[in-house]
Amino acid sequence: MLDLFADESPWSEPLAPGAVILRRQAREQSAILLAAIEQVAAISPFRQMVTPGGYTMSVAMTNCGPYGWSTDRHGYCYAAIDPLTGKPWPAMPECFQELARTAAARAGYPTFSPDACLINRYQPGAKLSLHQDKDEALLDAPIVSVSLGLPATFQFGGLKRTDSLQRVWLEHGDVVVWGGESRLFYHGIQSLKPGQHPLTGEYRYNLTFRRASNSE
Repeated sequence: MLDLFADESPWSEPLAPGAVILRRQAREQSAILLAAIEQVAAISPFRQMVTPGGYTMSVAMTNCGPYGWSTDRHGYCYAAIDPLTGKPWPAMPECFQELARTAAARAGYPTFSPDACLINRYQPGAKLSLHQDKDEALLDAPIVSVSLGLPATFQFGGLKRTDSLQRVWLEHGDVVVWGGESRLFYHGIQSLKPGQHPLTGEYRYNLTFRRASNSE
């Protein structure tokens, strides 16, 4: 178990061309990040979205930043207005922006500047099926994904859904960054196993930073 190395400084592990795992990158500031999640959710609550196929997602979601990712029976999109509240998504906390930029720079993407942060909340049994992140205007910008709370198995494949998968155990504070050749690789999260984390209880949270628009 990676917890045997809980006191070690952050380190990196290659995942694929253009993709890297930054172990422990977010651990030191995790309490601040979790407090910021609560502040965002107080304005735009977590909700389980319905896909175009009519499937209610098991993962609860909210967003912050100039743009938020959303799905309904009509499709997937980024929008400046939260469809649940009818108001703009909450501003992206500065601690989020700093973490995303620092992690991206460590992974080789020094110019990354996110304008969207999707916040996922997993409870036991929740999962995220294999998918590609392709709703963004700029596909040359990387994805920065931050794990907080309970551990989970991250699946990372290739450009086709049928490509072989790597299964990576992600723990509290781990960050995955992918772009370049790996930008459109399929990925997902296997069903979350029950557990208790000292900071998040029975939940796992994930922050996914993207560049949704092509505006400066």
